[in-house]
Amino acid sequence: MLTSGLINSVRELADGVVGSVHDRLALLAIEFQEEKFRLIQNFLWLGAAFFTGLLAVGFLSLTIVYCCHGDARLVALIAMTAVYVGALIWVVVAAKRHFAKESRPFNATLQEMTRDRACIRPPS
Repeated sequence: MLTSGLINSVRELADGVVGSVHDRLALLAIEFQEEKFRLIQNFLWLGAAFFTGLLAVGFLSLTIVYCCHGDARLVALIAMTAVYVGALIWVVVAAKRHFAKESRPFNATLQEMTRDRACIRPPS
């Protein structure tokens, strides 16, 4: 009788450990998905910043080269350069705001593990 009670206790302990590990792995899998989405989003923001930066530099270069000729063309090039520089500034500011809002990777898993450890530790 004593050994069956001990075996049941060990089984319950093992079941609790396996259940806890299962829950943590499920949470980790969800966070991997979120990190993948976040990485793709970051690449899109960086790509937009790079693209608009290239356009700004290209039109700024064209404007400087073209400064020696006709007034109407010069005004058009300056206007296009201003639009692309404005777009670059907007994308950079929006990207900085986006990156500032990002949370620490795997934050939920780390918090759950901290709570688990706190429950397991013996009282001081």
